[in-house]
Amino acid sequence: MSTFASFNFSTVPHLISQPGAAAQLGQHISAQFPNARRALIVTDPGFLRTGLIDAPARDLKKHNLAVQIYSDVVADPPEHIVLSAVEFARKHAIDIVIGFGGGSSMDVAKLIAVLAGSGQALSEAYGIGNVTGERLPLVQIPTTAGTGSEVTNIAIVTTGATTKMGVVAPQLYADLAVLDAELTLGLPPLVTAATGIDAMVHAIEAFTSKHKKNPMSDMLARQALSLLSKNLVTACENGANLQARQAMLLGAYFAGQAFSNAPVAAVHALAYPIGGIFHVPHGLSNSLVLPHVLRFNMPEAVDHYAEIAGIIAPHVDGSLEARAEALIAAMQQIARITGIETTLQQVGITEADLDRLADDAMKQTRLLGNNPRELTRADARAIYAAAL
Repeated sequence: MSTFASFNFSTVPHLISQPGAAAQLGQHISAQFPNARRALIVTDPGFLRTGLIDAPARDLKKHNLAVQIYSDVVADPPEHIVLSAVEFARKHAIDIVIGFGGGSSMDVAKLIAVLAGSGQALSEAYGIGNVTGERLPLVQIPTTAGTGSEVTNIAIVTTGATTKMGVVAPQLYADLAVLDAELTLGLPPLVTAATGIDAMVHAIEAFTSKHKKNPMSDMLARQALSLLSKNLVTACENGANLQARQAMLLGAYFAGQAFSNAPVAAVHALAYPIGGIFHVPHGLSNSLVLPHVLRFNMPEAVDHYAEIAGIIAPHVDGSLEARAEALIAAMQQIARITGIETTLQQVGITEADLDRLADDAMKQTRLLGNNPRELTRADARAIYAAAL
């Protein structure tokens, strides 16, 4: 690809990356949003129980903001949760929304910000570029180093028993993202591993995205892979290592910036049905199919894989194929060292489920169109079979 090809790049305008920053949230928000008076913190019950929201909420109140907390978010949030959250925000006349949590809480925060302020119906917002009207100011604070949702313009909603819909629009970019590793210190090693691999997948898929790969997303993907690969195992083995945790948050953020502009592809397309049907966490779903999708893509993406192998497995040289294989081996090694599941059977999936998974994966046309190699239903089924 020519370095001078035309491209567009969008991202969140303000970032604070600092351990302890969340405890000064009121100070940061009053400086940037002096007219904000009624804040809504959006989180899930598990994170609320940690007590880590207490200090940020106190600081908001100290800076004359009234604070409401909506904590009913669940993983893969269904429509009714989003609608009840929007209604809650309208009822309390909220004028600034703060997402506090993993991807699900931050996605719900995005949708509250765009829907509570405008009156638009959620059903009208699905798809690409369908959000209308004004949105409320939006601050995102991730508590896992994984989804990159704090810096993406996408929110995913579960619309049926297993189906997911996306809202993709520039209005979903937050005004401010706050990366505070102190919020991630309590994450269990397996969650740290799965979310960290999720972030690495974002960077790998952005680097090989078929249509919108560009010099800016490439630079961010490389930097993300460097930070993530150097710190993931440390963060899993010593969860109290603040430096490794902060590096993971920044790596996930850079990966989010990359894939928000050069979108993800077949790894995510095949991971979604695993999450939707079997309720496997998103990062783990990605990790389970990753090596097999990379191997499938090799004929079209071997040079790109070889290039990023130089970041993740720098000791390997030789042919393009040898270096690309080293990338796959390195990703499998990370999964093994951290102890997360590495086969579909380990999460309860059998041979009898493969046809349904393949059918569902083929519905992810938005993602499959970004894949470097065209993928048929038979290909999808073969990849699932290899992952069994």
